[in-house]
Amino acid sequence: MGSGIAQVFAQNGFKTILFDVNANMLANAQAKIKKYSAAGFENIVFTSALNDCRADLIIEAIIENEKAKVELLGNLIKLNSPDTVFATNTSSLSVTAIAEKISNPQQLAGMHFFNPAPLMKLVEIVSTKYTSQSIIEFLTQLTNACGKTPVLCKDSPGFIVNRVARPYYLEALHLVEKFNVDFETIDKLAEATGFKMGPFRLMDLIGNDINYSVSCIVHEALGKPERLKPSSIQEQKVKKGDFGKKTGKGYYEYPRV
Repeated sequence: MGSGIAQVFAQNGFKTILFDVNANMLANAQAKIKKYSAAGFENIVFTSALNDCRADLIIEAIIENEKAKVELLGNLIKLNSPDTVFATNTSSLSVTAIAEKISNPQQLAGMHFFNPAPLMKLVEIVSTKYTSQSIIEFLTQLTNACGKTPVLCKDSPGFIVNRVARPYYLEALHLVEKFNVDFETIDKLAEATGFKMGPFRLMDLIGNDINYSVSCIVHEALGKPERLKPSSIQEQKVKKGDFGKKTGKGYYEYPRV
């Protein structure tokens, strides 16, 4: 997601810094962006040095772990101006909970891109009770300038899209669990009714690790309703490391590029 978000800004003329502590991940991101988007490549600086991360806007897009996000944001806040805007690309964690653990909560909002970020138009801009209105207006204008469609929402479990999408994934998984329907049949039926991608192909694209994590967080945050109970099938996929396209295997198998 980080490389995709960097590509979005760079190809729309913004000077962009892409940071990753893992040099191999950074090299892969560089090769991928160069391959798929020659336009704007010159606008990106690739770095594994945190001290290079000084900007007007910083978008955090690391693993879905509150402690890790808070730690990274805290270090970045120390490096940057008091006017720097911070955004978290979390798809399921509470933006409010993250904001409460940093020194400038009024400067933080959620900026949730969808995968793949260069292609997907929607961006959820998530405000907390601390977020300055000027920050929301700034992020909205910036999203529009990148050719994306901003949708404003208040912080809540799953925001809008992941809250609405839970039944799409979970009901499909429950059909497999209860009635032994195969993945491909469900996908074909969903796509035949107008969905661009069936639930299992979509979960493989998103990543079963991420999708399962979102289901767990939403289920827990809403009081563990039975209708939103995470699937044991997806739990097993995650335990085996079958995350989907990024690992070469999920509900389907994929050639490694």
